[in-house]
Amino acid sequence: MTSRVVVLADDLTGAADTAGQFDRAGWTAELQVGPGGPSEAEVVAITTDSRALEPAAAADAVRTALDKVTFDEGGAAIYLKIDSTLRGPVRAMTDAVVAARGGEVVAVVCPAFPAVGRTMVDGILLVHGVPVAQTAVGRDPVTPVRESHVPTLLDAPLVKLDPRADDAELAAALRGRGPVVVVDARDEADLDRVARAVLALGNQAVAVGSAGLAAHLARRWRPLPRGPVLVVVSSLHDASRGQAELLAAAGARRIQPDAATLCDAGAWEEFARSIVSDAAVDDFGVLVLMGSAAEGATVAPSVVAGRLGELASRLVSTLRPAGLVLAGGDGALAVLTALSATGIRLSGEVADGVPLGYLTGGPDAGLPVATKAGGFGTDDILIRAAEAVRSSPLDPRRSRA
Repeated sequence: MTSRVVVLADDLTGAADTAGQFDRAGWTAELQVGPGGPSEAEVVAITTDSRALEPAAAADAVRTALDKVTFDEGGAAIYLKIDSTLRGPVRAMTDAVVAARGGEVVAVVCPAFPAVGRTMVDGILLVHGVPVAQTAVGRDPVTPVRESHVPTLLDAPLVKLDPRADDAELAAALRGRGPVVVVDARDEADLDRVARAVLALGNQAVAVGSAGLAAHLARRWRPLPRGPVLVVVSSLHDASRGQAELLAAAGARRIQPDAATLCDAGAWEEFARSIVSDAAVDDFGVLVLMGSAAEGATVAPSVVAGRLGELASRLVSTLRPAGLVLAGGDGALAVLTALSATGIRLSGEVADGVPLGYLTGGPDAGLPVATKAGGFGTDDILIRAAEAVRSSPLDPRRSRA
C-alpha cells in the first residue's frame, strides 16, 4: 500500500483508536486487518497483533507489516502505536521499526496520554500519578509491566525538550541522541512540543506512542490550509488603521468600501458580489477588509461592523480561508454572528491582549481565529496575528477540512 501515514498498532482496538485520531483531524483513515491491500486512504492503520507475543515474534510481526508499505518519493510517515501503559514487547517492536527503516532514523518514544491520566515525568510513566509498574498493570496476567522507567525499559536516553527552543532546535536535540530517544510529557502542551519535534525531523522520524501523541501529530502532519488569512478591521482607532496599512504594505490585498457603498444596500450588494467573485480566482496570502476612513464620513459603527461581518461570511464560504484575524469588538461579534459561531475556544495568544483560538459552533467550527481590541498591539501585530493563524494546527473538530 502507499499512504501518507501508516499506523502500526500492537492490537486492533489501538489501531482503531489511533486511526480515529487522524479521522477527527480531517484525514481519510482506514483500518485494515488480515493481509490488507491497496488503499486510497491517507492514513492506513494495521494491527500487528503483537502485544502478547515474545519479543522475537513481535519483531517479526512488525517487519511483516512494514513489508506491505511502499515508501515512495517523500515516503510515508510511520506511527508505531504502543500501549499507553507499556504492555507488550515495546522494545522489540521499536527496534524492529528502526532497523527496517534504516539510515539515520530516530524513534521518538512518548507513551503519555494525559487525557486518560498517563503522563511521563523524568522518564517514568505515571498512571494517575502512580508509576505504572506499581499499578494493576504490573500484575497483568498476560503482559505484566515490571519497569516504569521508559529509558531503562528501552535502553535509550531521556531527552528533555526545552520549551523555549524552536522546532529546529527540538529536532537537533533528538537527532543527536538517537536512534531511539524517550521524551517526557506532563500535559497536552508537552505532547504538542513532541509532535513539533517529530515534524521537524521529517522522514528521519518514527513516532512511537499511544493515541495521545497521535492526536497531536494528526494535526501537525496535516498540510497547512491553502486559502488566505482573512483579516477584518472594523475598528476606527488610529492604531488599527496603521496596523492594517502596514499589513497591506507587506503584500496583503486590501478591500475598503467607501462610505456611500456601505450606506446603500443596493450598492453594497453589487460591491460584495464583485469582491467575492474576484477573490475566488485571485491568488493572495492575506485579505484585509476594512471600513472607510474618508474624512467626514458619517457611517455608524454598527453599519460598518454588520457589512464587514456579512462580507466576511461570504468570503469564508467561498475561499475556505486558513483562518481569521478580527480587529475591533463590534466587527468581531458581527463576523461570529454571520458565521453562526457560538464562541471561540482559546488555545494561546499572539501577544498580550491578542488571544488565539478556534471558532466553536456553526459550519466553520474549528477555524483558527485571533482577535484584538482596536487600540491594542504593536505596529506589526496584524502581520504577526496573520502568521500565527496560518501556522495554527488544524483543530480536530473542524467542520470544513
